Amino acid sequence: MARGPQYKVKFRRRREGKTDYYQRKKLLLSGLPRFVVRVSTRHVYAQVTEARPEGDHVIVSACSRELVRDFGWKGDTNNTPAAYLVGFLAALKALRAGIEKAVLDIGLRRASKGARVFAALKGAIDAGLEIPHGEEILPSDERIRGEHVKEYAELLLSSDPDRYNSQFSKYLSRGLKPERLPEHFQLVKEKILKKFKGGRRE
Repeated sequence: MARGPQYKVKFRRRREGKTDYYQRKKLLLSGLPRFVVRVSTRHVYAQVTEARPEGDHVIVSACSRELVRDFGWKGDTNNTPAAYLVGFLAALKALRAGIEKAVLDIGLRRASKGARVFAALKGAIDAGLEIPHGEEILPSDERIRGEHVKEYAELLLSSDPDRYNSQFSKYLSRGLKPERLPEHFQLVKEKILKKFKGGRRE
């Protein structure tokens, strides 16, 4: 493995493709807490963390499982609307904890326009957390509400009901018609806001 006396072995997490230490250093130099967003195959996670000598300290966190457990979310737990709501929830928790500014940390994920990590970012911004960003990277309001899911579901329902029932079986088993996702999204958002009413800082 060694290539000479000047060769340095990369840190383990860099070798495993888990941490970009160059990017992490730039984030830490901001002096602000990090708004960390991660998306798995099933869930969306958001944390507000601060670096300490002994390691990262998580100040607040939110996960799409919370949307289901505490706010009655019936949609997918890792799609764009869920990502927005997780970011919204995490930011409200952060504001209640006295955190008003942060920097976005998306890890090794590519910065693709409209990606779910930026849906979570928009949720945090709409909640009142100040995070530097460019407007052009954020997904549209229509996509955040799930209008694209609604339109596709309506198309399938009219053209291929069997495929509609198969493709949206999880929605239907939870008691949500996918064409009603935008209304359900708004209802859950209002539930989250109601819980934190009085905890926000204007």
